[in-house]
Amino acid sequence: MRILHVYSGNLYGGIESILATIARKATGAVEHEFALCFEGRLSAELVNAGVPVHLLGGVSMRRPHSVTAARRTLGALIRGRSYDRAICHAPWSQGLFGGMIRHTGCPLVFWAHDVMRGRHWTERLARRATPDLAICNSHFTRRSLDTLYPSVPSVVLYAPVELPRAGDDVVRLRIRTSVETQPDSVVIVQACRSEEWKGHEQLLDALVALRSVPGWIWWQVGGVQRPHERTFLARLRDKAVRAGIGGRIRWLGERSDVGQLLTAADLYCQPNLEPEPFGIVFIEALGAGLPIVTTRQGAAEEIVDATCGVLVPPQLPAVLVDTLRELVTDVPRRHRLAADARARAQKLCDPARQMERLSTALAQMGLVPVSA
Repeated sequence: MRILHVYSGNLYGGIESILATIARKATGAVEHEFALCFEGRLSAELVNAGVPVHLLGGVSMRRPHSVTAARRTLGALIRGRSYDRAICHAPWSQGLFGGMIRHTGCPLVFWAHDVMRGRHWTERLARRATPDLAICNSHFTRRSLDTLYPSVPSVVLYAPVELPRAGDDVVRLRIRTSVETQPDSVVIVQACRSEEWKGHEQLLDALVALRSVPGWIWWQVGGVQRPHERTFLARLRDKAVRAGIGGRIRWLGERSDVGQLLTAADLYCQPNLEPEPFGIVFIEALGAGLPIVTTRQGAAEEIVDATCGVLVPPQLPAVLVDTLRELVTDVPRRHRLAADARARAQKLCDPARQMERLSTALAQMGLVPVSA
């Protein structure tokens, strides 16, 4: 089969990480190609992986001619390359390009990476192009699919995730030294987009409550991709300084070595305010041997269980404070949770297995259920 993945490509987050992993783990039996509107980190990673990348041209809804031009380019590409399946990732791609793909006669697949609510303009546009199959990144996401496509066959497929290589003591010390962290510090790490709903401020407030507890330090990993994120992080940094814990936080920004940073930490905490549709970073953190602390909602309940982490109730800050205090101070418990973390990640998201399940789902187009 020859598969074309259609996406925007201007940012970098969970979807982009999935696409890059698919490119790196593709086998000869299935050819994966990519059509993007924008060049950037994603297109660079795909090119480095050795897969074909086709640029459709920058698209803006404020410039209708740019949409028309990109659609024409995509249509010509599909007709010229004879793809067996075209996958639109997220409502934006589905809404802008799903109709054109159907017009070419190529079977259309919609990959749902987020909960569908049907209110956003991209979802309303996406509803106009009914796919032949929907791939959902979690059971939580799948439960919302009827909002857009009530009669479309669907499968749940957890993302293929490449796990960080386990670091030895020398690597751990080198990484910690490079970010001004003592070898014996208990490192709490959070690595995600700088969006308020990811719970940065809730974690900060919990750490302020734990300022009398010695030994911990927070690595905040994640850069700025949009103006509102810059404002948000600046406010957090100011709040940390005013609370007297500025010296115990490392604002590491955008990093290309997140996997190594995770292996040098001790605990992953991300107290989301809203449900996570999946959470690739949870899998990466588990793969690095880190216990997870996050809120009991969304797909986190499919990933984190009592063997590898703690799910805390949302909007109950006292519980988050108590949980972090216990895991910072109770070394044996933290080690028990870490012991089975990597096995949990491999069970859910082993790349080879998930790529095979993706191939099966695309070959059968929803006729035979594929488990996560």
